[in-house]
Amino acid sequence: MPVEEPGGKKSVPGGLWTKCEKCNEIIYNKELGKNFKVCPKCGYYFRLTPKQRIRLLLDRGSFRENYANLKPSDPLGFVAVQSYKNKVKQDQKKTGLSEAVISGEGRIGKHKVAIAILDFDFMGGSMASVVGERVTRLIEKAIKKRIPVVIVSSSGGARMQEGVLSLMQMAKTSAALGLLDRERIPFISILTNPTTGGVSASFAMLGDVIIAEPRALIGFAGPRVIEQTIKQKLPEGFQTSEFLLKHGLIDMIIERKNLKSTVVRILNLFSS
Repeated sequence: MPVEEPGGKKSVPGGLWTKCEKCNEIIYNKELGKNFKVCPKCGYYFRLTPKQRIRLLLDRGSFRENYANLKPSDPLGFVAVQSYKNKVKQDQKKTGLSEAVISGEGRIGKHKVAIAILDFDFMGGSMASVVGERVTRLIEKAIKKRIPVVIVSSSGGARMQEGVLSLMQMAKTSAALGLLDRERIPFISILTNPTTGGVSASFAMLGDVIIAEPRALIGFAGPRVIEQTIKQKLPEGFQTSEFLLKHGLIDMIIERKNLKSTVVRILNLFSS
């Protein structure tokens, strides 16, 4: 059970309990898992790893990863507080992934799909050369196999350590989606908290159907940057998924527990 620290603060024993980042309630991990990692007290959405997303969305045992052999390099020899190479190695160890996106094929409600999932815990899910290449190749494979594309986005934007090479991925992935659209193959884009920067300015907002999780931050620049630039106070809830739905920038907001069934219904509609 949670124990009281001196001063009345609650400490959380490792592995059994999680403290909600919004309401500070202590949640039993099994209860949190059964609730799709949504706080049962306040409805706060915890971030999911790509593996958890795969279990949430795909039919069990159907996922097969593609392009895992494509790994990041250091084309600019970038060094700041720490070198780019060291930062990549650090995040590879932390997440168990080789890059900020995992891509492959699987089934959702028996529909075969090409799927990519960004991981915010890997350098903020940032757009980089390998991220763009994996997404582009996945789209090209979907065109060849004539199967729908599903991309789950969670990103802070372009990866500054790769400079213009990172920004070029915006055009490359968008061009690939243009070919997908020309072949009349559907693309479902799922936006999670946060989806910003170069990802939101490229493939994330190009879906035939754009779905967002509740209360997700979605936009290009952050609210503080915009306020400082235009010298005005932004509307309440600006850049939340609810605000974007109201103004027609996304198609629907779906609770996590209903996400797979919603995607299945959309795929059924497209296949018919």
